[in-house]
Amino acid sequence: MKIFYTQKAAKQLRDLPRLIQKRIVLKMCFYAKQENPLKFAKHLTDYREGEFRFRIGIYRLIFDVKRGAIYILKIDKRDSIYN
Repeated sequence: MKIFYTQKAAKQLRDLPRLIQKRIVLKMCFYAKQENPLKFAKHLTDYREGEFRFRIGIYRLIFDVKRGAIYILKIDKRDSIYN
């Protein structure tokens, strides 16, 4: 599965410390290589911004799946991503 970042998500990723950026990118590569990456995701009940989320440490990645690709919409800490 391919991974695409929206401009907002790419900016949020760039604003994180280098170590966290690397951790997120490596984990997303791992998810993309899986046959069913959604088994690692949680389906959101109130998906105004996205339908699923990945948990990577204290960070959450909100995303949608369209035409066999993962579109990362938002990246933030768990205490502020759902606000």
